[in-house]
Amino acid sequence: MHIPQFSILYVANPVRSALFYRELFQRAPVEECPSFAMFVFDSGARLALWAREQVKPVVSQEAGAMELAFPLPDDASVDASFAKWQADCLTIAQHPIRMEFGYTCVALDPDGHRLRLYCPAPELT
Repeated sequence: MHIPQFSILYVANPVRSALFYRELFQRAPVEECPSFAMFVFDSGARLALWAREQVKPVVSQEAGAMELAFPLPDDASVDASFAKWQADCLTIAQHPIRMEFGYTCVALDPDGHRLRLYCPAPELT
């Protein structure tokens, strides 16, 4: 069985996106050049940012077709993180709302990729 090792976001400007995610994650990328950056997390998860115009084969899909989801321990943490995102002037796609899977909100990165904060519904934990 193949298990994914990391996710790649295709971005317009990897340098700009790396600055955005450096602030969001509070960590520096482990690899960075004008066309690519990669973040590695304590869990072993990795997130790469790759210049859209250099991806082969050519990318035909626009941003926003996937999300980075950030689980949080409680609704108050979602609200606090959402308030920080607003203060940091992130584009907000969805204000905090209770949905069937839990309490959630969505912001966008500079390329329109979705960033979802959520606290799972108690019956799902």
